Amino acid sequence: MAQELTRKQFDILEALALRKDACTQRDLEKATGHSLGTINRTVKELTGLGYMEDGAITNSGINALEPYRVKRAVFIAAGFGSRLVPITFNTPKPLVRVHGKRIIDSLIDACLDAGINEIFIVRGYLAEQFDQLLYKYPMIRFLENPVYNEANNISSALVARYMLSNAYVFEADLLISNPKIIRRYHYTSDFLAIKKDRTDDWCFRVKDGIIAEEKVGGLDCWQMVGISYWNEADGHKLSQDIADVYASPGGKERYWEQVPLVYCKEHYAVEVRECFDEDIVEIDTFRELKEIDKTYDV
Repeated sequence: MAQELTRKQFDILEALALRKDACTQRDLEKATGHSLGTINRTVKELTGLGYMEDGAITNSGINALEPYRVKRAVFIAAGFGSRLVPITFNTPKPLVRVHGKRIIDSLIDACLDAGINEIFIVRGYLAEQFDQLLYKYPMIRFLENPVYNEANNISSALVARYMLSNAYVFEADLLISNPKIIRRYHYTSDFLAIKKDRTDDWCFRVKDGIIAEEKVGGLDCWQMVGISYWNEADGHKLSQDIADVYASPGGKERYWEQVPLVYCKEHYAVEVRECFDEDIVEIDTFRELKEIDKTYDV
């Protein structure tokens, strides 16, 4: 079994795995953000371990990355999407088309491009409409949320709680424009977020790269994006913690991510992973949909 990687070793091997060809140390400096001195030392370590040879990753290096590979994706897609009325009267929000393409397709395509083929969708509202996805994506498996209309999205996480190790969890109504933010490998559990001077949205206070607080609105904070990754150990913890919070007084009203970030946060150290406004769009309202796709502006 491959030994556990340091963060710097992981960053370099990941960059090499994405390139699939030999890299110079300058290339690695640009790809990882580490200094040339750090690159030089870490390349020597990786070469000594047999994970690199002549500036390229070896089969042993690929094997060393295996514990960090994303194994599955879970989509939370059971809700009504009330703020997108009237379009959601007849269509679940993730299946709404923007410029002719369903919103959820951009996320599923990004997963498949990253080699993530085990895909679960938690459905509830107009559940049978999701069957249309099987024509294009026959690998999808559906999980049914029978209480989607009487509980918050923690009820969807409860249904999927045994699928969360080495897994992405997606809000299924995000329109992704940069599929490269979905990665094949992750060093540890993390949440995508956008650095903001000010926001009125859900956001994180971050200390030393770790999410210290989740809140609504703030200055000099990180605006939450509904995409997270959970490593093997944290996924196992979530399976129990989600059930415990759901069963607690008021638990059904919680958002699922409040389990690791608020109610059981002492069990987790979740990193923030930066993305940018141009990478992803959350279409919250019908007005925003009309602004993006003029065919709805009739």
